[in-house]
Amino acid sequence: MTILICTTENSGIDRYSQELARLLPVTTVRTGRYKLEMDGRWLIDRLKTLDETVHYTNQHFGRISICAGLPSIVTVHDLERICFPFSNQEPLEEASLKIDAAAIRKADHIVSVSENTKKDLMRYLKIPEEKITVVYNGVDHSVFKPNTQAVASFPYILYVGSERPRKNLERLLEAFVLLKKSSDFADLKLIKVGSPGRSAAFRQTTLQKIKELGLDGEVIFVDQITDERLVEYYSSARVLVYPSLYEGFGLPVLEAMACGCPVITSNVSSLPEVAGDAAFLVNPYDIRDICGAIARLLTDNRLRDELIARGKVRSRIFSWAKTAEETLNVYHQVEQSIERHGKDSPTGQSSGGEYQSCQLSKAQ
Repeated sequence: MTILICTTENSGIDRYSQELARLLPVTTVRTGRYKLEMDGRWLIDRLKTLDETVHYTNQHFGRISICAGLPSIVTVHDLERICFPFSNQEPLEEASLKIDAAAIRKADHIVSVSENTKKDLMRYLKIPEEKITVVYNGVDHSVFKPNTQAVASFPYILYVGSERPRKNLERLLEAFVLLKKSSDFADLKLIKVGSPGRSAAFRQTTLQKIKELGLDGEVIFVDQITDERLVEYYSSARVLVYPSLYEGFGLPVLEAMACGCPVITSNVSSLPEVAGDAAFLVNPYDIRDICGAIARLLTDNRLRDELIARGKVRSRIFSWAKTAEETLNVYHQVEQSIERHGKDSPTGQSSGGEYQSCQLSKAQ
């Protein structure tokens, strides 16, 4: 039997664990992802009483996994914090990330949400390919579908996500300024849906950039909203622009497609893998490329209609039911392997021995 850890916050990572908890016939333990420094000891003690294989549903449960000492499956959504640091890490934070990496290496099996993340695991953490199974995220098609409810009286392009540097919002703002130089787009606005991210400084940086670019009044912030309301924003948008520099998956791409919204996204990391031929791919480092793509989708109705049709087909490939089914298969394979080898002899090779510490620190 496998125990599922379900986190209670509201990001894409949390949606993943919550959908699995809803669909899988397994025991679930719920915890706050950002409260591990408070809940960590309770969670470890609880897991030890259950004494089963544990599915840690994101890669930042390393300190819990190592302290619990139980057979483990770890889902890795991305390696951004380990391999692609966009900001300086505090010493305690850096140590925590090293513990996460050690726990990933030590896991009996790893679930990767994309082939791109699998490649990162093999490249940066030297994980053997046979220890990794790719299981894609899904879309709830009962919720994410076209909706005729208008959310604005003006045309807008949509961005969904945080304001962390890798999300590349600053370059999108610069592309938006170029676009607004044309009188054809004088009424166009940019709506940004989602919280700033893990630091209030991200919002301060964004507001400063908007001021520098002279975009006051042209960018509208909408923080946390319900899925039903998000569907309305997707459905009414002229286009979703998702120009991330690095993503482990990129749920907004598929959610927008399912709602009949054409998508512009980056030609790097996992995004081409997820989008397939159903999105307009751009170089996320090239402001003019982003601007040109937006202008074309706003003026080329034939291309717009083609991408909407392709997007609806593409999004149907992904469902949470399929994610749950394939995850359950991983559980069965790991459980059978542990039965053959014994609980005290993990099938994976443990490494990172210097991080075998049960000192709990803040979750990332």
